[in-house]
Amino acid sequence: MQYALVTGGSRGIGRAVALKLAQMGYFVLINYQSNDEAAEETLQHIREAGSDGELMKFDVSNHDETEQALQQWQAAHPDDYIEVLVNNAGIRKDNLLVWMNPDDFEHVLRTNLFSFYNVTRPLVASMIRKKNGRVINIASLSGMTGLPGQCNYSAAKGGLIAATKALAKEIGKKNITVNAVAPGFIQTDMVDGLDAEALKKQIPLNRFGSPQEVAELVGFLASPAASYITGECISINGGLYT
Repeated sequence: MQYALVTGGSRGIGRAVALKLAQMGYFVLINYQSNDEAAEETLQHIREAGSDGELMKFDVSNHDETEQALQQWQAAHPDDYIEVLVNNAGIRKDNLLVWMNPDDFEHVLRTNLFSFYNVTRPLVASMIRKKNGRVINIASLSGMTGLPGQCNYSAAKGGLIAATKALAKEIGKKNITVNAVAPGFIQTDMVDGLDAEALKKQIPLNRFGSPQEVAELVGFLASPAASYITGECISINGGLYT
């Protein structure tokens, strides 16, 4: 049995990634924080496609809660390990910095960046012992170019890209690749409240991307075909470059 964990896997990009990995033959662990109905829907979609998975409800921004959940899973599967980790969980709390309150700044960093440490550190230890693994971090165009109103989100995603490059150098000799995917504007609830028509005019392909298109790239990075790619941040943004 090959296991993959997708954080924030109940909807949007996370759901599409979970389905893609399931189609590739992975037993998918679907992490989510609160939306039980959406998580169950994702698991049902996976089963309807002929694959299987498991729900893992915990808050990736909470170190102790995350550690406990992962330790419990490992105790129940002493001979197994999570081969593919997709750090996808993320939130937005946009505002101009001058009006941004400290809770919104910290919450975004904890969910989008600190979660990388909380989830990745214990799972990488198992990958190192097995000398095999894939870590794929969902970053953002915002982390590459910076976007107004997103100092918190840009800082978190920029930090995630830097951490991707550093970790790739630390564990490459153990046959573990670490890469980031930086979506532009993807049609999910993360773009709610944005002026879609105005933004599309800035995109050469003149449209937002789909979660499935991002999932195809993640699937490639998780596959043997990407075994010599590590430390990269690959943009998927319809030509909207920095």
